[in-house]
Amino acid sequence: TSLVIPAVTAVGAGAATGGRYSAQSQGRRRGEDDRPVTREIVFTVDEGPRRDTSPEMLANLRPAFHAQGTVTAGNSSQMSDGAAAVIVTSADRARQLGLAPMGRFVAFATAGVEPERFGIGPVPAIRKVLKLAGLTLDQIDLIELNEAFAAQVLACLKQLPIDPDRLNVNGGAIALGHPLGCTGAKLTTTLLYEMKRRNARYGMVTMCVGGGMGAAGIFERQP
Repeated sequence: TSLVIPAVTAVGAGAATGGRYSAQSQGRRRGEDDRPVTREIVFTVDEGPRRDTSPEMLANLRPAFHAQGTVTAGNSSQMSDGAAAVIVTSADRARQLGLAPMGRFVAFATAGVEPERFGIGPVPAIRKVLKLAGLTLDQIDLIELNEAFAAQVLACLKQLPIDPDRLNVNGGAIALGHPLGCTGAKLTTTLLYEMKRRNARYGMVTMCVGGGMGAAGIFERQP
């Protein structure tokens, strides 16, 4: 909404820039966390990603919130439903239950920002959680940063030197949707499966929060 406009203005994220980022999100590989759901119908393909999306198509969409704005339905997260589950327990309890943990929860942090700049929330949260974990950003192999809006992600990237090849490698909420209340668990499962696939050591999940917050968590893969 209007809260996105300051972030767009601050980074100069126009329609063309947001379109290129959004097309990239739509086209990236899907992770192993896409699972068939069997009832009377089997869903084997996520309905969200539009693989025929191009920056040119996205640039022609009408502004969604402001007549002169650059935020459109194409460079915003989709309205979607979703479900995910994450079990958090001690290593001893996991062994007792015969479970093989996918990762160790290393550290978690939240941070506050001005409400009108809520989209920048991941920036201080990431800096805080890295300090808590005693790690540097270049030690994080994969990052899932929730794509509320392309402009919001680009605003964060202006302040943090995140390697694009490590960010949202299976596409993000622009392609797959932002199921409110589920997104944190959904991004965590996406991250852990991709860390397993790549034999990565450290991964991070981070997102902005409406009202002026950011959250970030770091995970270490268990061999």
